[in-house]
Order: sequence, then C-alpha cells, then structure tokens
Amino acid sequence: MSSAATRVTGQDHLWSVTEHLEDILATVRPLEPIELQLLDAQGCVLVEDVTVPVSLPPFDNSSMDGYAVRVADVAGASEEYPAVLTVVGDVAAGQGEQLRVGPGEAARIMTGAPLPPGAEAVVPVEWTDGGLGEGPVSGMRARSTAPEGASGQVHVHRPAEARAHVRAKGSDVKAGDRALEAGTILGPPQIGLLAAIGRGTVRVRPRPRVVVLSTGSELVQPDEPLGSGQIYDSNSFALCAAARDAGAIAYRVGAVADDAETLRATIEDQLIRADLLVTTGGVSVGAYDVVKEALSSVGDEDEEGSGIDFRKLAMQPGKPQGFGTIGPEHTPLLALPGNPVSSYVSFELFVRPAIRTLSGLDDIHRPTTTATLETGKALTSPDGRRQFLRGRYADGKVTPVGGAGSHLVAALAQADALIVVPEDVTSVEPGTEVEVVLLG
Repeated sequence: MSSAATRVTGQDHLWSVTEHLEDILATVRPLEPIELQLLDAQGCVLVEDVTVPVSLPPFDNSSMDGYAVRVADVAGASEEYPAVLTVVGDVAAGQGEQLRVGPGEAARIMTGAPLPPGAEAVVPVEWTDGGLGEGPVSGMRARSTAPEGASGQVHVHRPAEARAHVRAKGSDVKAGDRALEAGTILGPPQIGLLAAIGRGTVRVRPRPRVVVLSTGSELVQPDEPLGSGQIYDSNSFALCAAARDAGAIAYRVGAVADDAETLRATIEDQLIRADLLVTTGGVSVGAYDVVKEALSSVGDEDEEGSGIDFRKLAMQPGKPQGFGTIGPEHTPLLALPGNPVSSYVSFELFVRPAIRTLSGLDDIHRPTTTATLETGKALTSPDGRRQFLRGRYADGKVTPVGGAGSHLVAALAQADALIVVPEDVTSVEPGTEVEVVLLG
C-alpha cells in the first residue's frame, strides 16, 4: 500500500509547500492491482493492455431497416420505374435461421441483422413502398400486426451500390487489435467497449478508500440544533466530496470530540477500510489540539519514518500540517487544519495528489495556467509564506474571492481557481501575472 519514507522532523524546521508534497509522494504508492467486475471498475486505472478476442461487428450486418438486395436487381430503379422484387422473408437481429437472396429476390432486414447470403447491399425501407404497392413509406409495420410484410413483393425506388448500408465485419475493431492501453481510466465508453468484446472482468488498480473525519467538540451535524458556541461540521462533507471528485471511494466519519483516547480509538476502527486517512482540526499549537496530542506518539520505534510528524509550512492559509503513516499496514494519514478554507486548500495541494497517486494515475496535479489579475488585493502575514487566494477565472483573467485566511466558506463556493502568490509579496496589483490552479 505504502512505504514509510525518512523525513526531516523538528518543530523549528519550516517546510516549503514543495518539500511537504514531495515527502507525501515519496511515501504513498499506487495500490496493488485487482480483478474487478466491469461496473465495479468504473473510474479505475487499467493495468494491462486489452486485446480484442472477437471482431466487432462479428459479421456483416445492416445499418438500416430495409431490404437486403442484389445490386444488379435494383440498378436503374426509380419511382417511375421501380424494381419489383419478391420478398423471401425477414432477417431480424439475433435470428438464427439464414435466408438466401437469389436473383429477383429481397429479404426484409432489420438494423443489426446479419446480411444474408446472396445479398450485396441494403436499401432503406424509405426507398421502397414497404410491400404495400403504393408510394414510398416512412417505416415498416410491426410483424405482430402485419406478418404479410415478410412476403409478397416490394417496389424499390432507388438503386444501391455494393455494400451500401452494410457494416462490415471488423469495421469497428478486429480480433487481435488493442482495444485499450494500460493506464486508461475506465469511463462509460471504455466500460461499454469491454462489454462489447466480451470482457466481464478487468484488471485495474482499485479506487482508493479514503476516510475523512473532523475533530472538535464544537462541531454539530447539519439538521441538528446549534447550542451555545457550536458550529456545523462542514469540513468532513467538503473533503469527502473532494475525495470522491478525485476518484476515491470516500467514507465520512462523524465529528470526533476533543478527546485523545476517543480519537485514537476512532482512527484504529477506521484503519480496516482505509487506504488513506484525512483528519481536519487539532494540528496547531492550542491546548485542545487533539489530533496532535493523540497522534504525536503513535509511530513504531522499530520502523524508520513511521508515525505522524506535525510541522509548519511556509504557506497561508494552511500553515499547520501533519503527515505520516499509522497502523500495521503503514496507512498514510494527512492531518489538515480545521479552518474550512485552510483544509480545502490543503486538500487540493496535498491530499488530491496522494489520492491520484494511490489510483495509479500519471497526471496527479490540477491543471495550471498564467492569468492576469483583475483586481488588487492586500495580503496578510507575508513572512516568507506562499499564499493561496481563492479566485474566479475566465478568459485568461482571474479575480480574488474572499479573504486570505478567515473561515469564509462562502468564498470557497464562489471560487473555481487558486491564485498562487510567491513568498514575500505583500500585495498583488491589477494587471499582475499570477499562476492559477484550475479547480473546475
């Protein structure tokens, strides 16, 4: 699942954003491949090339509802001088019986049905009188109500070239072709292709299982009444949704009160279903920072690099962070700040790449671009920290939304980009070129 990495520790070490991310990615490893049923494999990464065992389509078949004919029998046909052919029966999709079309004959054929022996082309039913002896028709009558349509004569009003309206055997893919490459993310079209070539299972890296839990005795679940000094738990919902958006199977745990033993027990209970654990809150320097209290000493003394390291990052928002491995399987754990903006920015910078690495994806980062700042903004605490502002991006321009470090959950809902501001910049002026991480 993961391997512990040797990491620099110490309360006085100020980590850069890059250092922290590199430490995470040096520890997290792609999950081991497993064989899954097709629908269970949706969103997973294929780990092997898939070749086509049988051509698609597996036989020459009609692409139209109409009549299978010989080319010579309809040459020169027109509404004034139609070709009159004897209908020898129906050819329906999935029908086992094979008709033969001889000179002067036609077989009524349905879309997807195999082209019968002797036939060279298909004329759409709209080019015929449908066997009614009148002008062109727009369709066929149902066989159950008009079985006589499979016999008698049909007038064909247009000629047809050889192979007209015929899908050739193997015209989609041929036996032996490579259908999908290893590394492909399996979406609906890929699942459909696998089913079409007869694959019921496929070997993939499974979607990571991510457990998200918030900490804080002040947190109340939505729909419950607020007491004095309480707020609703939004972090676990936002981060659980973000984990799913990143491709994970996410499990949300109800908020854990500020009690170290309770938190340790809760985390131990969740390890059985977690490839990655994410906590929010309790990582700063306060007397009630329970995550720090509970997890600072959980490492294995005999395992170098195990345990959770709590550190300060040169970034705002999101300065306090924690990262390490926990439990017998050395499950990665990222401890994020409790401030909703800080936790979400931290998720985008650190957790999302970890999830996508576990998934086996090559492209683990959000797309970035350079944009022109539309409005200026004074920044807080520019003491060598990289700052991340929320923004709205469109047409090469970006506008900051909300403040630099307060809760401002509403600002997250309005933003579709992170504006990356270099260290020691105290304000950004209109017209400044900035790096933008696109969240949409």
